[in-house]
Amino acid sequence: MKKIPLRKLGLVVALTCGLSACAGDISDVQTEVARIKSLPPPQLDPLPVIKTFETFVYVPGDRRDPFTTDEKEDASASQSGPRPNPDRRKELLEGFPLDALDMVGTIGGSGGLIALIKDPEGTIHRVTAGNYLGENDGRILSVSDEGIELQELISNSIGGFMERKASIALENVKI
Repeated sequence: MKKIPLRKLGLVVALTCGLSACAGDISDVQTEVARIKSLPPPQLDPLPVIKTFETFVYVPGDRRDPFTTDEKEDASASQSGPRPNPDRRKELLEGFPLDALDMVGTIGGSGGLIALIKDPEGTIHRVTAGNYLGENDGRILSVSDEGIELQELISNSIGGFMERKASIALENVKI
């Protein structure tokens, strides 16, 4: 007969005692759960008081209705003022938002500067005054060593357009 080492026998006895403690009486837990369930529920906060507001009746008199638009004013405003030229051929850099274009340098001298513009794909383009940039018909007004000044046409929300000045500053980027 093989002899069992004393350590293994002690380990088996300790595990048996530990597991037998888990199978104890749980009636005290059941009693506590029943006691908690028998307690009355907590009180809820009262509902907030709903404020009543005074109603206001709009009497237009000889004033226009603020909830309708005057079609004559809208038509004249949308027909007058600056408008994009629908017959003008779009340039390559008009396919990018203005904030996605970076000016990385200039070429030329006093006879006229050519700006170097880097598009989001990393391609460098040459532009001068009169070229167009950005998605809002941005026409370049001037090129300087510090940046590009341009004028965009943006919608005025009533069918017309208005002019807005914009600029692209020279970036300190190495090509």
